Amino acid sequence: MKYLTTFFWAFAVGQAVNYIGSALVNGTYDFKTATIIGLIAGLICLGIGAVVNESAPAKTEN
Repeated sequence: MKYLTTFFWAFAVGQAVNYIGSALVNGTYDFKTATIIGLIAGLICLGIGAVVNESAPAKTEN
C-alpha cells in the first residue's frame, strides 16, 4: 500500500510542479511528460528509502 500511495503523490506533485513551472517560463504544459517525470521521481524516492532502511543499524531490546 505504501508504494501505491507514493506513486499517487509523486504523480500529483509532478503534475502540479510541471504546471506551475511551465506557467512561470511561458512554456507549454505536457501531461505525459509530467506523469513520466513524477513517477520516475517516485521510484527514486522509494529506492533511496530502501537503501537508507537497509543500512540503518538494527535495534536491540534489553
